[in-house]
Amino acid sequence: MVAMLLFVTSVILLCIVANRFSGKLGMPALLLFMALGMIFGSDGIFKISFDNYEITEKICLVALVFIIFYGGFGTKWEIARPVAVKSLALSTVGTFLTAMLTCAFCYYILHIDFVESFLIGAVISSTDAASVFSILRSHNLDLKYGSASLLELESGSNDPIAYMLTMIGLALLSGEKISVSVMLFTQIVVGIFVGITVAVLGCLIIEKTEVLSEGFDTIFVIAIVLMSYSVAELLHGNGFLSVYLTGILMGNRKLKNKISLVHFFDALTGMAQMAIFFLLGLLAFPHKILPVFPLALAIAVFLTFVVRPIVVTLILKPFKCSIKQCILVACAGLRGAASIVFAMMAMSSGAMLQYDLYHIVFFISLFSVLLQGSLLPFVAKKLHMIEEEGNILKTFNDYQEESAITMIRFFIPKGHSWENKMIQKVTFPSGSLALMIKRAEETIIPKGNTIIKANDSVILSVPEYQAASDIHLREITIDKSHEWNGKNIEELNLPDHILIAMLKRGEENIIPSGKTVILENDIVVIYE
Repeated sequence: MVAMLLFVTSVILLCIVANRFSGKLGMPALLLFMALGMIFGSDGIFKISFDNYEITEKICLVALVFIIFYGGFGTKWEIARPVAVKSLALSTVGTFLTAMLTCAFCYYILHIDFVESFLIGAVISSTDAASVFSILRSHNLDLKYGSASLLELESGSNDPIAYMLTMIGLALLSGEKISVSVMLFTQIVVGIFVGITVAVLGCLIIEKTEVLSEGFDTIFVIAIVLMSYSVAELLHGNGFLSVYLTGILMGNRKLKNKISLVHFFDALTGMAQMAIFFLLGLLAFPHKILPVFPLALAIAVFLTFVVRPIVVTLILKPFKCSIKQCILVACAGLRGAASIVFAMMAMSSGAMLQYDLYHIVFFISLFSVLLQGSLLPFVAKKLHMIEEEGNILKTFNDYQEESAITMIRFFIPKGHSWENKMIQKVTFPSGSLALMIKRAEETIIPKGNTIIKANDSVILSVPEYQAASDIHLREITIDKSHEWNGKNIEELNLPDHILIAMLKRGEENIIPSGKTVILENDIVVIYE
C-alpha cells in the first residue's frame, strides 16, 4: 500500500513538472502525460505490466464524466451563444459525417469489415474537449470571429454523438438486434430530460435552501454530476449528454460560492486529465503499435487532412465563415481521451475484432495531439486569427481579471432610486467615492449634501475588483437578436440594482450617457 501511494505521488509530481515545461518544449502537456505512461509501461523503462482494459475503462470513464461536466460548467453562454448553432452543427452533423466518411475509407480503401469500419469511424468521430481546452488555455489562444468559443462548445458537446455511434457499432458487432432510430431517440430524449432535471434540482437546493453546510456545496455538486450520468444511463439515455447539459445549466447560474466550485473543478479535471492520459500511455504497448502502424497512419492522415477539412467546410461555409476560419477549425480537430476510452469500451466488451482497435485509436490520438496540438498556435498566427489583445479565459465562466476601471460613470434615469437623494444618503459600491456629477453642460464637485437629480451622470472612483467585495461587474455581449441592440441606455428601463458602467466597442472603451446607443457586437459591462 505504501509503495502504491509513493508510486502515485511520483506520477503526480512528474505530471506537474511535465505540465510546467510543456510550453518550453513546444509540446502539449497531455502528450507528455501519455509519454510518461509509456515510460512506466511494459515496454518502457520501469516495465510495469498492465493490460487491464476493464479497470482502465472504469477509471477513465469517471474522469471523462467530470471533464465533460466541467466543459459545460465552464462554457460562458453569453459568449458562446453567437456561435452556438455553428458549434452544434459541427458536434452533431459534423461528428456523424466524420464517422461515415472514415467508415467508407476503412471499408472501400483499406478493405476492413464493414461493421468494424463503422466502429473505427464511431470511436474517433469526436474531437477531444480535454485536448482542445488544454491547447487554447496553455497558449492563451483567443481566436477571432468567436472561433475559440466555437471550438470549446463543439469539443465539449460532440462526445454524446460519438458515444451513441459507438454503442450502435458494438450492438451490430455482437449481432444484437436493435432499432437504431429508437436507440437514438431514447438516448437523446432521456439524456436531455435527466440533464435538465438534475441541473434544476441542484440549483434549487443550492440557491433556495439551507440544506448545505459551509464547505459541502462542492461535495454536493460532485454528487449531482454522478447522479446526472448514472440516472441517464440507468434509463438507457446518454449519460454524457446529460452531464454536459447539467454542467451548462449550472455553470451559467449565479450559485453560492461559485468561485470555489470553479477552482475545485479546475483542479479536479486537471487531475482527471493527468490520470486519463497517463493510464492510456501505461496501457499502450509500443510493440503492438508496429503491426497496425500502416493502417493507423493511413486513417490518421485521411482523418486529419481529408475528412476534417471537408466536414468543417461543408458545415461552416453556409454560415458565411471565412476560409481562414474554416482552415483553423479544421486544424483544431484534435482526437484524444474520449476516442481512446470508447475504443477501450469496445475492447473490454469482448467483441471479436480483426484489428487491435485500442492501439489503432491510440496512435491516431497520439498523431493528432502531436501534430495538430503542436501546430495549432503556429497555424492561428499565420492565418492572423489570434486576437492579440484578447484573453481566452474570458470565454469561460467566472473568469475575473483585475479591472482597469478606476472611474465609472453611472447615468441616473428618471425614477431611479438615487434620484433626489443626497450623496451621503446613497449606498455606493464598497470602497467607492463620488468624484463629480455631470449635469447637462455643468460639472459639479459633490459634497455630502449634494442632491442627485434625474439625467445626472455620477462619476465614481472604485477600487480594483475583488470577487469577495460587494462590487459585481458582468459582461454581456450584444448579438443581432439581443433586446438591447440599437437602443439607447435611457430606453432600457433597467431595474434599480443594475447600472451600465462601460461599453467595449472594438478597441474603444466608452463611458456611456443616457443617449449612448448600444450596437451589435458591443460588450456591455454592467454593475449589479
